[in-house]
Amino acid sequence: MKSPDLTSSRDALADVVAIPVTPFTADGAVDTAAHRALLRRLLDGGVRTLTPNGNTGEYYALSPDERRAVTELTVEEAAGEAAILVGIGLDVPTAVAAAEHARAVGAGMVMVHQPVHPYVSQDGWIDYHRAIADAVPELGVVPYIRNPLLGGETLARLGELCPNVIGAKYAVPDAARFASFARDAGLERFVWVAGLAELYAPSYFAGGATGFTSGLVNVAPAVSLGMLEALRAGDYAGAMKVWEQIRPFEELRAARQSADNVTVVKEALAALGLCRRDIRPPSRALPEEQRSAVASLVAGWAI
Repeated sequence: MKSPDLTSSRDALADVVAIPVTPFTADGAVDTAAHRALLRRLLDGGVRTLTPNGNTGEYYALSPDERRAVTELTVEEAAGEAAILVGIGLDVPTAVAAAEHARAVGAGMVMVHQPVHPYVSQDGWIDYHRAIADAVPELGVVPYIRNPLLGGETLARLGELCPNVIGAKYAVPDAARFASFARDAGLERFVWVAGLAELYAPSYFAGGATGFTSGLVNVAPAVSLGMLEALRAGDYAGAMKVWEQIRPFEELRAARQSADNVTVVKEALAALGLCRRDIRPPSRALPEEQRSAVASLVAGWAI
């Protein structure tokens, strides 16, 4: 198979990969006006890679029609100002249909959520991603890796079979494991995205990552981009100053197996008057007594 020219997509992954929230109206529908405004704020703030239908966007709580609408709205609002990495997943036919939809509306890449299946073999993992990648050979494909048992050689094999698998969003909370995985898979073959956001970005950049995902960027684009600038310059002391600034916020999101991951971001956006705090089950609204704490944390940021 001839390798597609996906240079610009690879470049887009070596950046802050923003995971926009999906705002809801008071009656529970997707708030398209607020969504456009939040996307525009990210774009105007300098963000150049957007992931509609990521976990911070409540992918698993959206209906198929809503996921398609979120993809279309994001592509339309970005209008070429940013690369679009569409979150897809679930069963193979659903994932393939979503990838084909992403291609049809003009997105350049898809991020494949970790397969939600109780029985995942390494060979089956390859088959799953290959079915998707083969269906959209023109698109860059980025597996979202959360399984600590997956071996780097498994991704290497997928890369041999599918030239359009160009990167990996690695989200296992183990920097040493990541460094080994990246080298076993091919450090230069793939673009490595630190999938656990700013809190892990410095340690993962030391291991070979060149981009990181962010939900915090919804709240303060300048903060996330400031960390990226420091990391690109090899200024780890500067990056850690940002890390210290955002650590309490990110630890709130990570507590209890990330139970309030989306909730805390939406609470911060609500405190700034940018969208409602509403989320969908199985997430929960932040208790009243914790809301002022979130507002206080972001009050001093460069927003």
